[in-house]
Amino acid sequence: MENNILGLHHITAIAGMAKKNLDFYTKVLGLRLLKKTVNFDDPGTYHLYYGDKKGSAGTILTFFPYEGARRGSAGTGMATNIAYAVPANSFDFWINRFEKYNVIYNKPSEKFGEPYLTFLDPDGLKLELVVPKNADNRVPWETDEIKAEVAIKGFHGVTLTLKDIAATAAILTDIFGYQLLEQSGNRYRYITDAVDSAGIVDLVQLPNEARGIGGAGTNHHIAFRVKNEDVLMQFQQKVAQAGHSITQKIDRNYFYSLYFREPGGVLFEIATDNPGFGIDEPWDKLGSGLLLPPQYEPRRAQIEAVLPKLD
Repeated sequence: MENNILGLHHITAIAGMAKKNLDFYTKVLGLRLLKKTVNFDDPGTYHLYYGDKKGSAGTILTFFPYEGARRGSAGTGMATNIAYAVPANSFDFWINRFEKYNVIYNKPSEKFGEPYLTFLDPDGLKLELVVPKNADNRVPWETDEIKAEVAIKGFHGVTLTLKDIAATAAILTDIFGYQLLEQSGNRYRYITDAVDSAGIVDLVQLPNEARGIGGAGTNHHIAFRVKNEDVLMQFQQKVAQAGHSITQKIDRNYFYSLYFREPGGVLFEIATDNPGFGIDEPWDKLGSGLLLPPQYEPRRAQIEAVLPKLD
């Protein structure tokens, strides 16, 4: 199994106000702030990471918050929905919490035999809480208000909306080792048996839907997980041999990555488990300070002066 894609690693989205984003994901949803760093390509913009206690792959949601960013529009060629796994009988807690914090949500429904609750973050990013058919045994991050019996476990899956799913499905099955589990109308559920959680990708086919427009409240890319750099480079070769343009290995401090745009238009990343989030902060202090990529450390004073205040 170690030479396979191990489900989802992380998902990265775009936000507007950094403070509003931080408060929503840590205070309302109860995720842990794992890292407070900056965009490698734009050091005047934060890169915020949220997840479980140690930033386990399959729990990590990251954001580029651009102050004053225009609102994006979800559509084809984009990941349009992020689903989190939660314990059974937790929806009443979450509905009460959404009411308390004025979170937009829909009444619970069901797909593929699993109850789900849809809601929006402050920028309109679409999220779901799902009670999986098979119990999710991951240990969640807890807060004073959100205890383990209701807390978010990590990703359940992600939905990609496409004009035609065929070429994207071929990436999942022929290169990544996913299998078609079931279909309901124009929604096709793919899953990997290499992991017990964060292993679902739903493809929704909407041939007449407009293409998505990036901006606040939209997903930037989704990252699939591999064990280490050796496996990463095996997948670089597989993707290239299939005729797709893929980057060289990129050091992202907490993991190593490759990027390619799959035929349906979604930006895919493949990311390693190593070295992880404990390389530059003690585990009990994750997210407590501003951490800069080494090339930006000499400019710390200037960068700190332009970044929005989060306190």
